[in-house]
Amino acid sequence: MTRVAFYAPMKSPQSPTPSGDREMARNLITAIAAEGDHVDLVSELRIYDKHGDTAKQHALRAAAKAETQRLIAALPQDTSLWVTYHNYYKAPDLIGPQVCAARRIPYVQMESTRASSRLKGPWAGFAQSAHEACDAAKVIFYHTANDLITLERDRFDAQALVELPPFLPITDLSPQAAAEGPMLAVGMMRHGDKLASYQLLAEALTYLTGDWQLQIAGDGPARGAVEALMAQFGEKVTLLGQLDQESLGHLYQNSGFLVWPGVNEAYGMIFLEAQAAGLPVVAQDRPGVRDVLSPSDYPSVDQGAQGLAQRIQTLLQNGEERQRLGGEARKYVAERHLMPGATRRFWQTIRPMLEVSA
Repeated sequence: MTRVAFYAPMKSPQSPTPSGDREMARNLITAIAAEGDHVDLVSELRIYDKHGDTAKQHALRAAAKAETQRLIAALPQDTSLWVTYHNYYKAPDLIGPQVCAARRIPYVQMESTRASSRLKGPWAGFAQSAHEACDAAKVIFYHTANDLITLERDRFDAQALVELPPFLPITDLSPQAAAEGPMLAVGMMRHGDKLASYQLLAEALTYLTGDWQLQIAGDGPARGAVEALMAQFGEKVTLLGQLDQESLGHLYQNSGFLVWPGVNEAYGMIFLEAQAAGLPVVAQDRPGVRDVLSPSDYPSVDQGAQGLAQRIQTLLQNGEERQRLGGEARKYVAERHLMPGATRRFWQTIRPMLEVSA
């Protein structure tokens, strides 16, 4: 059994605030431990500066220094590996590389990004620290082809870059949905990119003809703005609020298809969840998002709301096409995006590395 230290500087897996980032961190812990290995969440210190605040960065560095000294002394003696999830310029790992150097254990990252453009400006110091943390990693597991571009460009020495596709924390799929019922959208209601997706969705809905219904699962600080966007459609749109995973699974089984533009999504766990249930997806062809979508016809960003509307209209009018695409999507997720595959990819890379380091 291998004992693994796990750390997520941007958001702890124990955070009470739902997000795709939190869910992926939890999924990774589950996958790493799936063969009987032990994973410790060794720190919940959040190193995150959203606005490029120099004073805040200074305070976070001081907190990280103290946490580093604590962990050098407190990390269990049989810890053999450190894994950091989501190191980037707003949330650099200021702890892991230093602890690993002091304790002489391998350091590994998952879903890290390099942003050379941020080495100047308000995040310059944090961006440099994120780069240095990347350089310290023996292996970086990347989730999307878009992340690989800069990781390859700035690869340090003989560092290994290994694909580990985003995945669901399950081993088997639920029964295939009939792809009948209202359209479904799922998204947190936050200002910024999430609200931009809702705005694009609302614009697309204005182009639809005939009878249609849309249910929206999600909540958050921008709910008022989303309600205002959807008010024009009256009873055609129903806001369901935030749902737990069981309720959301039931909704997937009773919907026609998922529609979500995916503005600046890293990849989007909802796309995997819907496809696993056998729902076709309408989304824009975007970096990151395309890495988790079954091969199909997705409108480009340049096509805007009208492109989304055309694709929506096609699926609304063709039940056989919905069922065919849903079946293909379900097969795609089964082959590429379930936990057993993630566990296998991770340990096939790590166990040989640990044998060499021993």
